Amino acid sequence: MKVSGFTFLRHAVMNGYPFEESIRSLLPLVDEFVIAVGDGQDDTLARVEAIGDAKIRIIPTQWNEAMQDRGFVYGQQKMIAQYNCSGDWAFYLEADEVLHENELESIEATMRRYLKAPEVEALYFDFFHFYGTPDQVGIAGYRRAPRIIRNSIRSIAPDGLFFVVMDKNKIGRYPKARHAGGAIYHYGHCRKVQHMAEKLKQVGKYWGHAHQDFPGYGHIDTAELRPFTGTHPALMQDWLAEHAEHVFVQDPRYALSTRDRRNRIRFWLEQTLGIEISKKHYVDLE
Repeated sequence: MKVSGFTFLRHAVMNGYPFEESIRSLLPLVDEFVIAVGDGQDDTLARVEAIGDAKIRIIPTQWNEAMQDRGFVYGQQKMIAQYNCSGDWAFYLEADEVLHENELESIEATMRRYLKAPEVEALYFDFFHFYGTPDQVGIAGYRRAPRIIRNSIRSIAPDGLFFVVMDKNKIGRYPKARHAGGAIYHYGHCRKVQHMAEKLKQVGKYWGHAHQDFPGYGHIDTAELRPFTGTHPALMQDWLAEHAEHVFVQDPRYALSTRDRRNRIRFWLEQTLGIEISKKHYVDLE
């Protein structure tokens, strides 16, 4: 079995991503790690090179600044890296996502288990979306998503977030998947406020609009937050101490939105009926 890791980066230092920790967390599982590094104004490239692992293969890229439709430039960069992978499995990890060392053995075993099972096109993970501080997670968005795709099927990544299988020329679908045997620890929304604000200023144009000033993490309905009771990956300890926020206070002026009210109904249904309702970018074979 050959496993390719892949990701894309640009301004990862400037925007406060734990990208070095992310890369290091995946390296034990892969035979190669393809990283598309966009031209930028910080030392992201130098830091990737300084990791010094022979598995890492860097592809310098130029971002299409004219592509400002629904974040498709992220899909372009992701696909540049993905289409340079040569493994049986292609394992995608974003710059603010980290694997836990306690789950690496289980994830590797799952890839081996389904290597010769062509009906399994992808492997999905549980997600811990840390929000505001590393001590709580948000549950309003997707809670599971594929991050490993079989590298012998026709797939694209239209906005960088999920995979679409193109088994017919004009019609795409989500991949058929099984659980990967682990979780993704997502730290993008608990980084220092100034880094989040800088990131939002930069990325708005790729969706065809300018982002407003970041109001802070407290501008949220706390009904969608839950305490995190697990342990963080060991690789993250220094980053959490230096680069994460550790105090969360809800904005007293925050007013519930229509989305918040819909989410509260969903949470109530989940608790009452004992079911889980969230967006899934895959077809579950479990």
